[in-house]
Amino acid sequence: MFVDVLIEKIKEKNNPSVIGLDAKIEYVPSFIREEAYEKYGKNIKGVAKAILTFNKYIIDAVYDVVPAVKPQLAYYEMYGLEGLQTFYETCRYAKEKGLIIIADGKRNDIGSTAQSYSTAFLGKTEIDESTKEATFDTDALTVNPYFGVDGIKPFIEDCKKYNKGIFVLVKTSNNSSGQIQDMVTQGGKSIYEIVAEYVEDWGQSLKGKYGYSSVGAVVGATYPNQAKIIRKILKSGYILVPGYGAQGGTARDVAHSFNSDGLGAIVNASRSIMCAYQSDMWKGQYSEEKFYEASRAEALRMKDDINSVL
Repeated sequence: MFVDVLIEKIKEKNNPSVIGLDAKIEYVPSFIREEAYEKYGKNIKGVAKAILTFNKYIIDAVYDVVPAVKPQLAYYEMYGLEGLQTFYETCRYAKEKGLIIIADGKRNDIGSTAQSYSTAFLGKTEIDESTKEATFDTDALTVNPYFGVDGIKPFIEDCKKYNKGIFVLVKTSNNSSGQIQDMVTQGGKSIYEIVAEYVEDWGQSLKGKYGYSSVGAVVGATYPNQAKIIRKILKSGYILVPGYGAQGGTARDVAHSFNSDGLGAIVNASRSIMCAYQSDMWKGQYSEEKFYEASRAEALRMKDDINSVL
C-alpha cells in the first residue's frame, strides 16, 4: 500500500520531507543553460533539456537524504510537449534512484474525465482488451475535492488497484485560500473542516498497517492554527505540507500537522532547495557550478530543522 511504502521510506531516512521539483529556466545555473542551448537551440526544447539536466543533478544530490520528490506539473506543461517529456523523464530517473513520486497536478473532474486523469497518473491505459500500459505511472497525485465524491471515486479505485495514493486539497498555503476554504457554513464548520471530514471518510478503505490511509490531505504550513484543527479531524489521513521555506512556513508551523508518533505528515520545500546556491545562507559556500551541493546542504538542514521539533 502506498502509505506504508511512504512511511517506511520516511523511517529509513529519518526524514519527513519531500523536495518539489518545480524548475523554471531562471532557476537553472547558466552553465547548464548554455550547454543545452548550444546542443538543442535557444528554444523550448533547449529549455526543457536544461531543466531535465538540472533536475537530475538535484536528484543525484539528495536521493539518499529524502524519501520523495514532488514535481509540479504546471512547470512542465508551460513548456509544451518537450516539458511533459522532461516531467516523464524526471519521474523515471527519480524512481530509478528509489524515490517516491508525488505528482502535483491538482487534477479532478467528473465521470470518465476524472477516470482519465487518474488513469494517466495512477493507473494503466487500455490499449485493447488484453493490453494495458502505464503512462506517467507516478506514486501519488494531488487532487481537487470541488466535484465531490463523484470526482474522487476513480482516483480511490486506482489507489486500491495499483497501490497508489492521493492528497486532497484541504487548506492550501496561498494567501487568498481563506476566501473559500475558511467560509463558515450554517452548521458552524468551515469549508476546510468539512472537506477534512470527507477526506477521512474517503480514506477508510485504504488504511495500511501503520493505521494511516493512502487518501491524504494537503494542508499548508502557512496556516498552523488551521493545521491543528485538521490534524484532529484526520485520524488516519497523511498530510502533505507545502509552504515551508520560501513561502514562509517554519518547522514549528509544520509540527502541527504531525501526530505524537512523529508520523502523519510529509513537508515539501521547492525553491529553498532548488535555488539554495543563490540563497544568503549558502551563496558564499558553494559556487554556481556546485549548486547541487548547496541543495544537498539545504535538504540536510531542513531535515534536522523539522526533526528538532518532532
